[in-house]
Amino acid sequence: MSLALCPGSFDPVTAGHLDVIERAAGMFDTVLVAVLHNPAKQGTFPVAERLRFIEDACRHLPGVRVEAFANRLIVDVAREVGATCLLKGLRSETDFEYEVPMASMNRALTGIETLFLVGDPARAHISSSLVKEVARFGGDVSGMVPDAVRDALVAQFRSNLGAGPAAP
Repeated sequence: MSLALCPGSFDPVTAGHLDVIERAAGMFDTVLVAVLHNPAKQGTFPVAERLRFIEDACRHLPGVRVEAFANRLIVDVAREVGATCLLKGLRSETDFEYEVPMASMNRALTGIETLFLVGDPARAHISSSLVKEVARFGGDVSGMVPDAVRDALVAQFRSNLGAGPAAP
């Protein structure tokens, strides 16, 4: 059985993430979406909510599972769950330059390979951080994230709508 481990913070999950997960689901028996939690960082959404967003968005994909992991190397998680590879989506050359050293380190540590899927060019501009910034200032992120994520972002940032940077 082939199992791909797709790690990330998914804070929040975007249409780009979901494109990669859906395409991978057609290539592997199981895709385990590993929501990584760094207790030293404050996320926009709690891990439990991120899990729910991904589970809801991937409900139509029978081979997709979602679990949270914290304070561990992703290669240790991969070994524990029996992953045949790590799976990462790439939007641009910048993503490639960031991901290749990690992929090389992971292979050096355990021999696990990283599979890169090139993201849909129509979604290359979508990132979790940009989506949050647009939502924070009242922009419409419909189509960039699942509707439940959009609604949660609107609720989260409602008090900041229209707020610009502090005056000098």
